[in-house]
Amino acid sequence: METNWQEMLFTFFGGLGIFLFSIKYMGDALQKAAGDKLRGILDRFTTNPFMGVLVGIAVTVLIQSSSGTTVIVVGLVSAGFMTLRQAIGVIMGANIGTTITAFIIGLDVGAYALPIMAVGAFLIFFFKKNQIQNFGQVVFGFGGLFFGLELMSDGMKPLRESATFIDLTVSLSDMPILGVVVGTVFTLIVQSSSATVAILQGLYAENILSLGASLPVLFGDNIGTTITAVLASLGASIAARRAAAVHVLFNVLGTIIFMILLTPFTAYVAWIAQALSLEPKMQIAFAHGTFNVVNTIIQFPLIGAWAYLVTKAIPGQDVTIEFKPKHLDVHFIEQSPSIALGQAKEEVLRMGAFSVQGLQETYEYLKTKNKKNAETGYQIEDAINNLDQKITDYLVLISAEPLSAIDSTRHTMLMETVRDIERIGDHFENIIELVDYQENNRVKITEDAMDDLAEMFTLTIATVQKAIDALDNNSHELAKEVAAQEDLIDKMERKFRKKHIMRLNEGLCSAQAGIVYVDMISNLERIGDHSVNIAEAILGNRS
Repeated sequence: METNWQEMLFTFFGGLGIFLFSIKYMGDALQKAAGDKLRGILDRFTTNPFMGVLVGIAVTVLIQSSSGTTVIVVGLVSAGFMTLRQAIGVIMGANIGTTITAFIIGLDVGAYALPIMAVGAFLIFFFKKNQIQNFGQVVFGFGGLFFGLELMSDGMKPLRESATFIDLTVSLSDMPILGVVVGTVFTLIVQSSSATVAILQGLYAENILSLGASLPVLFGDNIGTTITAVLASLGASIAARRAAAVHVLFNVLGTIIFMILLTPFTAYVAWIAQALSLEPKMQIAFAHGTFNVVNTIIQFPLIGAWAYLVTKAIPGQDVTIEFKPKHLDVHFIEQSPSIALGQAKEEVLRMGAFSVQGLQETYEYLKTKNKKNAETGYQIEDAINNLDQKITDYLVLISAEPLSAIDSTRHTMLMETVRDIERIGDHFENIIELVDYQENNRVKITEDAMDDLAEMFTLTIATVQKAIDALDNNSHELAKEVAAQEDLIDKMERKFRKKHIMRLNEGLCSAQAGIVYVDMISNLERIGDHSVNIAEAILGNRS
């Protein structure tokens, strides 16, 4: 009997491992095949909560993970891309979207799992084209999902004769609340409601659990899946924590409602199963789908109330980085291109302020090695890239209108300045990556080198700030000061390179540390170059 238990556990957990790997592999491949446009889709189409529900369903079907969708949403809310009300709609949709996996599992494809995996492997290994390889990964993941299920099912079969497990199933039938706890805890551990629902489908299909005992476990699975969003929101913005809290509230309230109606709901699922001749696995999938759709219908009118409640429960002023442009109104373009250029300039100044903030966060990260500074720096760089695209598109639209000579010069200056600010963002991102490398590889930069970096960082930040101020005030005086400071940055870089070579020759500095250090001062020097480009555009000296 001991060998049977060992074989059962090995088969079950091996199958669970293959299932989890396959569903992630398939989701990642689908995401790659769709291109990295998920954030754009979520940003563009979640104009109201109802659209949010539809987008939540679509994205979750695409990446095969409601947790994944919710984590993306938490990130978007944290970045200021999405309001809390929009996020609640997407979270509701994500819960519906995840039921598609249960319906896929309801299909009896297990017998063909290995040939499907073989086809997938063939596409991955014998084709060089990325699209075919992505498709191969989807096919391989799809086959692996069913192969994992078959192994789990084989592992669970001996449970039918286990006295201990029979006692547990009787307890689950007698105490539905225990089923909710079991479902919640197991999903907290596995971190995938799709996996725990699949296991539940297997237990029910093998007649190990009754329908009445299975449904509370199913409700618990929905509560357990919220842990991923909660973990993603830890250390994130207040708005992100509120979004995660709504996810928990949504599933907990849904479970309470359905537990109150457990007897009629069980009878309803049994009646539908008989009327439509549903297989046992499909019965669980149908119950899962009904739970999430009905829960969304019931709670959709409460979105405003949920947003108000979590705002009160998690108080505080939320500090988010506003990714979206604030001043680019297309109506100005036809009416007055001159005013539209003024609007574009305001947005360029915002972008410039982000570049200064990003540099400050990068400097703090270099000094403190606090990951929060790095995350903020990466977020700011994202915001700069987004504004670069939006401002450039806006300026292109303006260029189609008739412009005076002065406005044409302003237009060219703004177009070039946007490019320079975007490059400043790239350079401070490079420095953050260098600090990451330094941390991961335990590279020690000498105290002397750190002092030099501090001096150069301080001057570079001040120079970028002065360039943005010069743009804001159209000040030739400030622009000339920028040019003078940039000359100092160049001299500083040459001086610090020589000092670095001396430290290397004296054996005070490792080669690895030297590479990191030289790359950092080189990036700062390039930031100085882009600052002077902005100043020269103001002075009208740019060639």
